[in-house]
Amino acid sequence: MRAVDTMTHETPAALPPVPFLRRRSVRLALYGVLGAILLGMLTWRFLPYYQYTSLDEAIAKKRVVVGMSREQVLKSWGSPYKIDVTYTDSGTRRELWVFEDWIDSATVKHRYLYFEENALVGGWY
Repeated sequence: MRAVDTMTHETPAALPPVPFLRRRSVRLALYGVLGAILLGMLTWRFLPYYQYTSLDEAIAKKRVVVGMSREQVLKSWGSPYKIDVTYTDSGTRRELWVFEDWIDSATVKHRYLYFEENALVGGWY
């Protein structure tokens, strides 16, 4: 039974329903999922570096790892097809190395490596 306001003789309006995203259980679930994604991104970024006990082991397996020098990448993969050199506004030297792998006479696969100041910082292969 609702209380009646003695001055106006009206019953107070019911509280509006809480929006879906403002519910505590939904927010906690979303924060958990976003936290798991962030943890996965950090793990994915640094895991290859810790996969090999030494960079020589990665070179022997023909792999490249973030943090390798140009010389180590040359030992592992050989020379690139093309090297593009650019400089940032702050003077940092950036290099893009393009490797071509010919699958057959009409199909080629490209691999890209990115260097900053003689250190491998990323790639797409």
